[in-house]
Amino acid sequence: MIQYGSTDLHELRFSSMRASIELRDAQWIDVEVLFELDLHQGSELPADLSELSALLICTYGGDIVQIVPQDEGRDCEYQFTDAEKEQLRQFYEQSVKQLLRLKVERIDNT
Repeated sequence: MIQYGSTDLHELRFSSMRASIELRDAQWIDVEVLFELDLHQGSELPADLSELSALLICTYGGDIVQIVPQDEGRDCEYQFTDAEKEQLRQFYEQSVKQLLRLKVERIDNT
């Protein structure tokens, strides 16, 4: 995690990831990713965050457009590091993308 305006970073490792998919509008799909921190890897949440999650903003084609950290479901003063974004991308590609496409297919067929 990198706090805006700071050069300090805390590299977090995520575990037990789970996602929910919500169709926002005709253009974007929101994927909320909840996770636990891998404490064995020394991950520690910054003191001013309480419920960190990730919002992946995706297209109907399944591409990730943006990855946004959220605290208690709202934007926060942090951004994910490249390594943290990669963890989230891998989880999305392996566990969520196909479900998102199936959900979009069902809508297209109605």
